[in-house]
Order: sequence, then structure tokens, then C-alpha cells
Amino acid sequence: MRSSTRHRTASTTTSLGHLLAVLVSFGYLNGTAQAKDFPVASRNWQAAYLHQTKPGPPAKRGPPPEDWDGRIPLLVTNGCDSTIWPGITSQAGTGPGVGGFELEAGEQRQLWVSPDWQGRVWGRTNCTVDGDSCSCETGDCRGLLDCEFSGATPATLAEFTLAGGINGAQTFYDISLVDGYNIPIGINYIPAENTTFIPPNLTNCACIATTGWLHDPATTGTYSTNSTYPVPLEDTGSNANIRNWCPWPYLVFPPTKPGDGIYPYPDDHIERPAFSPCNSACSATGSDRDCCVGDYHDPDVCEPSAYSRSIKAICPDAYSFAFDDQQSTFIIPNGGGWEVVMCPTGRSTDILRQLGSEMNELANAGRLSDSAMRRLRDPTYIEADRGAGAEVRPVAKMVAVTALVVAVLLSV
Repeated sequence: MRSSTRHRTASTTTSLGHLLAVLVSFGYLNGTAQAKDFPVASRNWQAAYLHQTKPGPPAKRGPPPEDWDGRIPLLVTNGCDSTIWPGITSQAGTGPGVGGFELEAGEQRQLWVSPDWQGRVWGRTNCTVDGDSCSCETGDCRGLLDCEFSGATPATLAEFTLAGGINGAQTFYDISLVDGYNIPIGINYIPAENTTFIPPNLTNCACIATTGWLHDPATTGTYSTNSTYPVPLEDTGSNANIRNWCPWPYLVFPPTKPGDGIYPYPDDHIERPAFSPCNSACSATGSDRDCCVGDYHDPDVCEPSAYSRSIKAICPDAYSFAFDDQQSTFIIPNGGGWEVVMCPTGRSTDILRQLGSEMNELANAGRLSDSAMRRLRDPTYIEADRGAGAEVRPVAKMVAVTALVVAVLLSV
């Protein structure tokens, strides 16, 4: 090799020099430029913020007074093709004054909560209502229409802590599947006049794991009504295969096999119904291992179950087991309102993995830099592979290619 290097031609040396000059001029060999243009967020960046949150004020039923300028709008929208009975519980702050109600297909109800509210919203299905009583197949509230407690599993949850962080200046929210999955849910941020603009591809998340509600992937892998800020989406599921994600033992209503009654295992390729609620591993088994309690109450010990891995593949932004919050929590400056959509159409979002660096910047600084705003409008950046080995970015790939080219030229 030394002999070859000494005797390489002048033209090769000139070509190498030109190549290096071009690459340096574009920042491809500049570590600072790489970090600026293609930042990498640490895997557990949310942890520092989650651990700083102080307990909120005692929960009040509410609603907040109409003349309270600081009250926060909470919209509940039913995008399903049948009636849904939303349930709402409050853990802190002033709630909306109601714990549950009937919401027909296509209807929306506007509620109000305090700026320090902490609570959850979910959808109950196939309910029978008689006065104040309400018996539901999923998400049931101990037989009450107006929920006083959290719903029975399984239920897809929208969870909010509106005054999180060490000084209460951040809002934490997530879509939780820790209690299982019953219907698709989306969360949309409603900007307020006095809040910093946050692009919707950082805030509007969805989990759609029910056949019939899934749109085909767009050619870019993104889908958004706001084309200026494309939303990164999960792009491998289809209406044909999405009905089979739930591990068979965890199905709430396993289909019957003709002639043999319930066929518990294996599923023998039996077609599952479109409405196919799924218990979480913890709900199904109650074991310390699946519930991350006892000897397993440690994020380094408790591992995701088959349920968690399956639903995480369909709903990357969803919180799938007890210690998944550090990868599944959205953190933005507080202020603004919220819409919870039952049965949104489209695809599940993949925001936290694809745009984690920008989310981290927003949580840390309370605003986004000009370079971050440019990245959030760039479909190529938004689509860049951030799966296993997600540290590799397009520029990093260019550096790798450059290294290979340089090695080849040096060997000539």
C-alpha cells in the first residue's frame, strides 16, 4: 500500500483535492455543520422533564368560570361511524364539569379546563344507556354515564398534564395504550393568540390500529392537510394486515371458528372483525413482569411484551407499557387548547422518532430555531431513516460515502 501511495498519479491527487474541497465547502466533512443541519436527539431526552414535574393541585370537577381568561379549550370530536360515549377523568386542576356523555357520529363537543388540569379522555363503545347508568363493552365507568373513575380496560387514552416541568411551563401529553386498545385516537393542538407558533407536524399525533380507518401511504410517506409542514407517518401497515396486530390471547372478543366454538390458540388464520379491541399484556395477565411492578419496577429490568412491540410497530408515537413514557411523551410550551379525535382517518404518526431532535429543542428552549423550522418543511429530512441505528442521517451517509471514495482514491 505504501508503494502504491507513493506512486499514485498527479491526476489522482488533483481529483482527490477537488473532491475534498467540494465536500468541505458544502459542510460534509465539517462536524459542526453536520450537527447543526442533522441533529440527533438522545433516546431518552424526555426523562429529564418528566422527573421535574411537581404534583398538581387537588382535582375539582369544574368547569372553570366562563370569565376566566386562562381557561383551556378541550374539544372532543367523534369521527367514528357510530355513537361513542367519551369518558373524562381529572387527576389535578379543574376539570370540564362532566365525566362522560353521548356523542353521535360526526358530532363535536367543546369543554373547558383549567391551565393546570391533568386528566385523561377515552372513548366507550357499544353502550346501553338508561338514565344515569351506562353499560359499555369497552371503557366502561363502573356502569355510570358520567364517569367518576377511570374506565375499564381496554381503552385507548389521551392523557394530559397541562402544567408540567419544574415550573409548570410545559404541557405533557401522550396517547396511552398501557390500558389496552379499543378505538383509534388522535390529539390535535389548538394554538392560542399568545403562544409561540409550533408547526403541526410536531404536535398532532394519532394512533390508528383499526382496519377501515387507515389511508394508503402517500408517495412521500407523509400525510397532512397542512402541506407546508408534512407529518411523518407509519407507512408499512395496511387495512388488510392491520387487523392482525393484537396477539391472539389478548383479544377481547376472539372470533369463533365455525363448528368448534371459540378457538383460543392458534388463530388458524381466522379473519378478525374490524372492531377488535385488544387487552394490554398487563391487563391480560396481571403479572409483575407485564405490569412492571415488584422486582420489575425498573426501566432497566422491565421489557416490552409482545403486545407492546406489536402495537408500537403500528402506533410508533403511542405509550405502550409502563416504562415507555420516556420515548412516547410529547412536551411543548404550555398554553393553547386541545382536540381529542375519536377515530381519526389517515395513518398513525411517527413524530417522536423522526423529529425527536426538534421536539427536544422545543422542550429545552421553548421555541424553535430558524434552522429547525426549515427542517420541518423539508420532506426529505422528515422522511430520513431513523429506525434502528437512527443516528445515521443523510449527511452522515454522505460522510460514509465520502470516506469510501477517499479510501479508493488513496489506494489508486
